[in-house]
Amino acid sequence: MDMYVKKTRDGARLPEYATDGSVGADLYACLDAPIEIAPGETTLLALGFAAAVPEGYAGLVFARSGLAAKRNLAPANKVGVVDPDYRGEWMVPLRNHGKTPQIIEPGERVAQLLIVPVSHAKFIEAENLGETPRGEGGFGSTGRI
Repeated sequence: MDMYVKKTRDGARLPEYATDGSVGADLYACLDAPIEIAPGETTLLALGFAAAVPEGYAGLVFARSGLAAKRNLAPANKVGVVDPDYRGEWMVPLRNHGKTPQIIEPGERVAQLLIVPVSHAKFIEAENLGETPRGEGGFGSTGRI
């Protein structure tokens, strides 16, 4: 699949797969200088590009496992969703969930991107939704069926 990407800032890097087996493409901070993210703080990081997600797909922006596990850094919105009709610069709201300040370097990998197929549902109001073994069981209920 082809996906068109336009650099919006000097020094930007296009998304890139680290290995042939990677399903997430690395996203890089486009910064002029290192920045510090204090504990409990969220910083909106520019990625330096705009892109056209293909029609019928969504761009999903996830945490990088190494940043989350080793440095307590993850996107504040948990998973970012980029629609195929968005054409502005891509950003990542990176949050420091830890107890120590963290430095983000220019060009550092800060998130990962998955391009996934999506469908649109036609939402139809109904009086009855049908029966299932789970029924109306909420959070944590599947282990009790």
